[in-house]
Amino acid sequence: MGFLHDDVVIIRQADKEGEPSVITVNCPDKTGLGCDLCRILLFFGLNIVRGDVSTDGKWCFIVFWVVCKPTTRWELVKKRLVGACPSCSSASGISYYRSELQSPRPPPDVFLLKLFCYDRKGLLHDVTQVLCSLELNIKKVKVSTTPDGTVMDLFFITDTRELLHTKIRQEETYKALEDVTQDAIISFNVEKVGPEITACSQASPFLPPAITEDIFNIETSNDLPSVSLTSNNVCVTMDNSLSPAHTLVQIVCQDHKGLLYDIMRTLKDYNIQISYGRFYIKQGKKCEIDLFIMQADGKKIVDPSKQSALSSRLKMELQQPLRVAVVSRGPDTELLVANPVELSSKGRPLVFYDITLALKMLNTCIFSAEIARHMIGDREWEVYRVLLDEGDSLSIPRRKVEEEVWKRLMGWE
Repeated sequence: MGFLHDDVVIIRQADKEGEPSVITVNCPDKTGLGCDLCRILLFFGLNIVRGDVSTDGKWCFIVFWVVCKPTTRWELVKKRLVGACPSCSSASGISYYRSELQSPRPPPDVFLLKLFCYDRKGLLHDVTQVLCSLELNIKKVKVSTTPDGTVMDLFFITDTRELLHTKIRQEETYKALEDVTQDAIISFNVEKVGPEITACSQASPFLPPAITEDIFNIETSNDLPSVSLTSNNVCVTMDNSLSPAHTLVQIVCQDHKGLLYDIMRTLKDYNIQISYGRFYIKQGKKCEIDLFIMQADGKKIVDPSKQSALSSRLKMELQQPLRVAVVSRGPDTELLVANPVELSSKGRPLVFYDITLALKMLNTCIFSAEIARHMIGDREWEVYRVLLDEGDSLSIPRRKVEEEVWKRLMGWE
């Protein structure tokens, strides 16, 4: 009997506003599947309040209870979730994540979107919101403001729908941008760029030491940053006595946006398989997570050094899933945000969206902005450098900017 495509993902929407909707995923298993699914839910702004995962090593059954927005596009959510699931033909054996063993897939086409328009407060966020709603992924951005009140936005983007080469898709993008900018567009252009252009646009793979120290002082000091810029009371324990085949990982921490994604991406990078797991939020936004895991070789984690390494990494990722700092650059003020990149080269979604929204809410203008990936230590990070407008940046305490951006990224606004 065949497995119906529509049964891979089943969504039961909530009967009442505020109640969770239920998403059921029933498909072949692979290491990192939970991470991929959580990333999609995070992209669509769905808040996971409870989750159950179980697998026999070949087939998995996952249930998410999510709180959504009234504007959630459920058909699109389902389409993206189904696309992330392995095909039924892969059920003959579990697929562990190994970058060198992945079947080669050509990278998505990169397009350069040039937008020249009259500037105003909040413009960059409004443009970013449109691009996100159209499923246009921002890979790099360069924004510069001119003295005459105009701004040139250069977005290097990929299209999830793979249609940006068509005139219809480009017109759809222009119309959406025109609506949100309120006829402020002077010129608009989209063109496909080759590898030679994207290569020339790449920043240096290494950041200057001064910038690294500004946003990564947590790793160079025994002292954590201030309480407001970390998630407190993170507890991670590991136990091998409750299961003959699995290591139990228990996590208790404060909830934040993308919490389950941060846990899943860490386990994915360590090539850890989850056989059974439960996640739920109690009163006071306190989360409790129980995960029965095993290594790629199908064995529990008994080596104390491996236990310690995984436990420490999980704790660090949950205390500071992103890094935020506001620093002085001579007479200028720069906002720095760093986002860890998965080994699969995927970064956390909607970071630039949240940054620009926080600055818009603070009524702070952006003079220039840049996104680039850099190697910091042994990891790749997506680094957002935003130069704030001199007049506005001086009127708001830098600590206030730092805290508001952090709260928006963590979903504590």
